Amino acid sequence: MAMKIGGLDVLYKQPLPLSDPAAQFNGLNPSTQVLPEGFRKTPRNRAFSTATVWERDIVIPMRDGINLRADVFRPANTNEKVPCILVWSPYGKSGQGRLSMAVVQGNAGVPESELSGFQSFEAPDPAEWIPHGYAIANVNARGILGSQGRHRWHGVCEGQDGYDTIEFLGTQSWCDGKVAMMGNSWLASAQWFIAAERPPHLTCMLPLEGLSDTYRESLCRGGVPFKPFWGFLMSTFFSEEEQEDVVAMIKKYPLMNEYWEDKRGNASQIQVPAYVLASMSTLLHTEGSTRCYEDIPHDKKWLRIHGTQEWHDLYQRENLEDFRKFLDFYMKGVQNGWESTPKVRTVFLRYNQPPTEYVPFSEWPVPEVKYHKFFLSNDFKLGFESPSKTANVSFLGDVPAMQIGNDPEELSFTFTFDRKTRILGTSKATLYMACPDHDDFDVFVQLRKADKNGKPLKSINIPLKDLGVSQESEVLDITPLKFIGSTGILRASHRAIDTRLSKPHWIHHDHTKEDKIPPGNIVRLEIPIWVAAFEFEAGEQLLFKIAGHDMRLAEFEPLRGKFDTGNRGRQVVYYGGAFDSHVEIPFIAVP
Repeated sequence: MAMKIGGLDVLYKQPLPLSDPAAQFNGLNPSTQVLPEGFRKTPRNRAFSTATVWERDIVIPMRDGINLRADVFRPANTNEKVPCILVWSPYGKSGQGRLSMAVVQGNAGVPESELSGFQSFEAPDPAEWIPHGYAIANVNARGILGSQGRHRWHGVCEGQDGYDTIEFLGTQSWCDGKVAMMGNSWLASAQWFIAAERPPHLTCMLPLEGLSDTYRESLCRGGVPFKPFWGFLMSTFFSEEEQEDVVAMIKKYPLMNEYWEDKRGNASQIQVPAYVLASMSTLLHTEGSTRCYEDIPHDKKWLRIHGTQEWHDLYQRENLEDFRKFLDFYMKGVQNGWESTPKVRTVFLRYNQPPTEYVPFSEWPVPEVKYHKFFLSNDFKLGFESPSKTANVSFLGDVPAMQIGNDPEELSFTFTFDRKTRILGTSKATLYMACPDHDDFDVFVQLRKADKNGKPLKSINIPLKDLGVSQESEVLDITPLKFIGSTGILRASHRAIDTRLSKPHWIHHDHTKEDKIPPGNIVRLEIPIWVAAFEFEAGEQLLFKIAGHDMRLAEFEPLRGKFDTGNRGRQVVYYGGAFDSHVEIPFIAVP
């Protein structure tokens, strides 16, 4: 029987079977064993520094009669009850599944010897947290690797599953009643939905980079379907039962409706303290992290915008200490001064140098920023005033693109700084455009940095020494490893603004209807651009780029060239005269 969301039948597909070797699934084996001090999963892995109880494949009942499966790791040499960290994952628990740090070059800069091998993908490692007096519960989400039911893709239903799981864990004999959530990516995104259900035993949360709105932030950002990556992600789920097929759903329902609204986390319902992580290096999570931080209605929340990559950040010693300080304060009552931590900390990317140290601020968005408009001008320059006479430039919107940072048919407007300068926050492009060859078109914009000679730069997300290389050229041009610039995306027929969701610093588009454009007609497009925290030296350049294809690096090499748009033919950008095409950018004073 099909599940309905908002009266719409959910489409399903069959995932890869549990028998697939990539699942690393050897059947259910409910059991309890003690991993002794010094235990290593393999000679390559990190040893456990304390004896650890491993309860395997325990049953967690859901309200509809479905049973999930989980592994619980907890201290062996104590009779005291301990707080629990919930890891909620669709990828497989405790080393199961296809995905691991090895999916990118250099193990994402984290040596295998620093990981126990029992950590779920994108999750805290039991070998790190058990010695500090925490339990780790690695849970396979509904329909994943032995957990019953059809896999659900975020939304209220997943939030309810998380609620039931937290209430089960919080009442176990070994638990002191306090449960936290922690993890990257999906393991963070799910937290927005679970915490909004307000489970009583949830004490605090650490969403360490997580999108919060499947449609608006990624799958159909700007109204442009982003099917290749999401199709890839669906190929990482293993089950004997069907999984929700969001790629089929975006084909059938390309406009906003009740189904997609269900997949927008309601952070305004979150009551517990939150440690929110964000970065610029992701093509998935930046907007969700900052949006939910803003929407959490209380002041027990902290935002850290880092300069590396989420998996790398998760296991760095200084960050582990920071996470533990937060958890110890709220889970154990340790008076360690956590609440004096600055509410917002951000680095500034310098591209050709390591990021700056963290700079503290009191709020997000940062109230001290000042927005300035840069107008498209002649000779592909950005100026402080719009030219008096109308002009135009054009590009082919349907040229094949490989997402490697230097594709053809990309317009680039430049501004050269005469002093050290920082930008911080979200930007917005306002463009007057037309397409002579079609009644709709997709537009992609990007803010980049160039050196004093005009060479576009790439920011290395993971230190070269951690990757085991010595030069940038040895690092693959993929999103997890390199960041090139903050982006905005819009399908012209989706240009209507949603005034209900929009904020002064961030516009949302309506997406409930298409408004096609007669070929050749000029329309005004407002395109929000994700967070940028960049530092420029005197003589360095800001690049504002416009194209008909995605200018972000591909997430992984096999996805290069797979992002199809709806473009046909040439697109024309008008500026000057009655058409004040510009980009509005937030600046922050340099100390």
